Amino acid sequence: MEIIILDRNTVTLEDIDFSCFEEMGDVKYYNVLPKDKLPEILKTAKYVICNKAVFDENLINTCEKLKYIGLFATGFNNVDLKAANQRNITVCNAPGYSTESVVQHTFALLLNLAGSIGKYDEFTQNGGWINSATFSFFDFPITEIHGKTLGIVGFGTIGKRVAQIADGFGMKVIVHTRTIPDNSRYSFVTKEELFEKSDFISLNCPLNEGTKDLVNDKTLALMKKSAYIINTSRGGVVNQDALARVLNEGSIAGAGLDVLETEPMLESNPLLKAKNCIITPHTAWASKEARQRVVDLAASNLKEYLKGNPVNTVNDRV
Repeated sequence: MEIIILDRNTVTLEDIDFSCFEEMGDVKYYNVLPKDKLPEILKTAKYVICNKAVFDENLINTCEKLKYIGLFATGFNNVDLKAANQRNITVCNAPGYSTESVVQHTFALLLNLAGSIGKYDEFTQNGGWINSATFSFFDFPITEIHGKTLGIVGFGTIGKRVAQIADGFGMKVIVHTRTIPDNSRYSFVTKEELFEKSDFISLNCPLNEGTKDLVNDKTLALMKKSAYIINTSRGGVVNQDALARVLNEGSIAGAGLDVLETEPMLESNPLLKAKNCIITPHTAWASKEARQRVVDLAASNLKEYLKGNPVNTVNDRV
């Protein structure tokens, strides 16, 4: 049996073990490829694992023998599910593998903003402390997060874990989500209430018609001047022009972003030079532990499919 693995370099720096696939058959590995190279490589493929390679209708119909698409990801918007279903191709994602990594990164951004950690490091590295007139230099804002209100948008696995960690810091948690769970001890509020009341906002929601440009001129205008916004979900949840404008005007205190609307980042992105905006290159998910988990989970999905018991299928989410 031959297994094709695409986008290998998006999950490993040669530090991840792929033997879980090699136990099942002959594996051919490819790094990220131009779209026009995929039809030739996949013309006889039956089992393909990928991360972000785009399986649109044209490519799916070109792959005449394709039976299975596995994903090194929770998201599956890169696969045309209607076309896959028409061809009876099973598509499986990898849910939950990155929860701890994303939550850790969320709080890394939050704490960096609250304590101006990056600014103090830059000050010290540039000789500022050496030349300081006093033993302690605290010109950049430092805000205690204990007692502050954290507004969480989206209350899936990651949103729930963010709330649990916030509890440990003594934060007050409020939540805005489409589906309100039963018997939760957190306060569920409207979108407008969340933007008005929060000292920190953590975006942990999927990107869909209801959340696209959720952060926009109107919602940003509701925020406190002292408030911060953190996005580790999807870039399209934030209107980049609107956020850059309020940051540069000082209408909110800052932002921490791990995702952007277009990735890799464009040089023209207005957030690149925006004031008090921390940007990381979509790394929240990418701890070594999470990357190994996603590879192991993708392999487990394929094993179950081959046994006739497919799990984590997304074919019905059209």
